[in-house]
Amino acid sequence: MNVKIKSVVLGLAVLLLAASGCQTTEQPVKADRPPNILMIMIDDLGWTDLRIQGNEKLETPVIDRLASQGMRFTDNYAAAPVCSPTRAAIMTGQSPARLAITNHVSRNQDRFKPEGASLRAAEMYNYLDLEYVTIAERLKEADYATAFIGKWHISGLASEMSTVEPPRRPEHQGFDVNIGGVAYGGPPSFFDPYDNPTIEDREEGEYLPFRLADEAMGFIDEHQDEPFFVAWWPYTVHWPMDAPQELVDKYADRPGFEDYGDGIEMSTRYAAMIEAMDDAVGRVLAKLEELNLEEETLVIFTSDNGAYGGVTDLAPLRGVKGHLYEGGIRVPLIVRWPGQVEEGTVSGEPVISTDFFPTFLDVAGLEPTPNTPLDGESLLAHFRGGEDLKRDAIYFHYPNYAFHQENRLGGAIRMGDYKLINFYDNDSVELYDVVNDLSEKNDLSAEMPEKAAAMKADLVAWLKSSNAKMPRPLESDD
Repeated sequence: MNVKIKSVVLGLAVLLLAASGCQTTEQPVKADRPPNILMIMIDDLGWTDLRIQGNEKLETPVIDRLASQGMRFTDNYAAAPVCSPTRAAIMTGQSPARLAITNHVSRNQDRFKPEGASLRAAEMYNYLDLEYVTIAERLKEADYATAFIGKWHISGLASEMSTVEPPRRPEHQGFDVNIGGVAYGGPPSFFDPYDNPTIEDREEGEYLPFRLADEAMGFIDEHQDEPFFVAWWPYTVHWPMDAPQELVDKYADRPGFEDYGDGIEMSTRYAAMIEAMDDAVGRVLAKLEELNLEEETLVIFTSDNGAYGGVTDLAPLRGVKGHLYEGGIRVPLIVRWPGQVEEGTVSGEPVISTDFFPTFLDVAGLEPTPNTPLDGESLLAHFRGGEDLKRDAIYFHYPNYAFHQENRLGGAIRMGDYKLINFYDNDSVELYDVVNDLSEKNDLSAEMPEKAAAMKADLVAWLKSSNAKMPRPLESDD
């Protein structure tokens, strides 16, 4: 149903409920303008890297409060266990498998291959072609002002950027403003001078997440009288991990920080980055409050993949960034929209990054483009009333090797309570009840062979329908 029609129906329902003495928190979207959208996507933030997610060592009061004001998803998934595929999937609404953007941008995918591996990484594109219509370009049809602020990383190799015209940057993909969005996977520096051609140096020593928060606030201020879409995807908490020294010192003096592999300095630095991130988020949310825009703004807070291994404890999840286990792909998601999303709700519905594209279309009252595939489903009805989604499963395809995170190439499917991983090197499968076995310790594939076979067949059919590129034998030259 079209969003505009939904709004009328919802408005009538509100009046009827009021007349009958019932109460509802839902209000129709204002007819004069579609709502603003602020999408905050943190880089490499793990599922357990917030206090609201159970990590009592960390201080994230702003994000914890945001969760209390809206809906928190326990079973939200990144479209891939690394950054570039997830970013491309959000921009297009298409899966990494369909886009053939299945790993982070790199000059040689096989250079991450671990010793003894039997497969070469699948071929892939290192960039999002400008021919793809992004969510920003679609929202322009509804007169949105659009800004991209932060990490893009789907432009191709940084070394090739001087030869590409026009550059594959956000300003050529529907964004009126681009601050920070270039080919970089991580910033050259978290402190001014930034060495980023789209960020003008301002004050030596200024912290990048705070600067990008300032830029987001400035754009919101300038466009407060029209609908806006801000993709605020700050580079934090990505490598090279750094934070204001006073925060680093604060955590270095605290007990309870263990050596996760890279040393206690790195784990304390990561905690300091997370608190600084929370501070930056608070600054932007305060701007919405100052301008009285909270009820008119859908706020999304999420991450692009699991945490980098060695800097945090993702228990009870298994695996880290670069893995198809839950630690690599299950990430936080918090949604706030006063009057539309009930406060303090928690959803266990399995959702995925590709859902944002159709959701934003729905929110803006736009229809999907005919004959253009979308691999996600709108979450709008679920936001408003917890309505179950129509699909049976969500899918993953990671036929590449992860940077410094030894992994096996494979695909995965989440169907109901169960998740199956199909490893491509020997075509083996593992089946887990990820609701009752969050740590993926008990492989059920031998106990439930029929279910495992059915889920694998579904995954294989999806890969085929997506025209997914597969890994190749080591001796292959194709």
